[in-house]
Amino acid sequence: GGGGGGGDGAPAADAAKEKTDFTLKLESFDAAAKLKVIKEIRGITGLGLKESKELVEGAPSVIKEGVNKEDSEKFKKAIEDVGGKVSVS
Repeated sequence: GGGGGGGDGAPAADAAKEKTDFTLKLESFDAAAKLKVIKEIRGITGLGLKESKELVEGAPSVIKEGVNKEDSEKFKKAIEDVGGKVSVS
């Protein structure tokens, strides 16, 4: 028994605090631009070619977590400029 420790009853306070950590997710990509998208993903994640390719081919997939607002916007634009569709949450 003994529940999961539950929240401390302050979810509203958390919502009011500005979000600082974002998750970048590759939703889809233009098949013709696959290599360019893989190249961008490699540059952002530091993954090897094989891992980056698997991440792209497995879309939708998380690219990077714990990204600050500035970087998340920069990475999203970089990937979308080469043909990927990215969501930030």
